[in-house]
Amino acid sequence: MSAPDARAMLALNQAHVVETSSLDLAGMQALIDQAFYLGTCEAGGAEAFLLAVDQDADYASPNFRWFRARYPRFVYIDRVIVAPSQRQKGWGRRFYSALFDAAAAAGHTVVACEVNAEPPNPASDAFHKALGFAEVGSAVLAGRGKTVTYLVRACGPG
Repeated sequence: MSAPDARAMLALNQAHVVETSSLDLAGMQALIDQAFYLGTCEAGGAEAFLLAVDQDADYASPNFRWFRARYPRFVYIDRVIVAPSQRQKGWGRRFYSALFDAAAAAGHTVVACEVNAEPPNPASDAFHKALGFAEVGSAVLAGRGKTVTYLVRACGPG
C-alpha cells in the first residue's frame, strides 16, 4: 500500500468497535502517521490491517500508557482488524511475523497488546497464545464496558 487509505481503514475499524475502539478520521491518521509498523491487505479497500506504535508514540490510550509505564522499549499493537471476507487467509500471522521481525531488528524487547476479556474474544485469546504471548496484567476500562488482558511476547522468531 503506497499511501495508507485512512478512510478505508477507519471504516473497517468502525465496523469492529466492539473488538477495538472507536476513532475519528483525525485519530486514525495520527496513528498512521506515527506507526512503527503498518501491515495492510487491500482487496477492494482496506480489508485487513495491523497498526502498531512504539514507546515513543504520542498516544493517550490507557492501554498504551500501561505498557509505557512498565517497559522501556516495546512495540504496542494498537489494533488488528480482518474483515470477515479475509479471515482464515493467514493475514494475522503474516502481519505478526513481519512485526516481530521489524521489532527485533529495531532493538525492541517486547511486542505488547491487549485482548478483551469482557466482552470475551476467545478467537483472539487462542491466536495470541499460539504465537507465544503471555499475560502480564489486566484492567477494567472505566466508561467503556470492557475488561482487557495485557499480553507481551519477547521479540525475535516465534
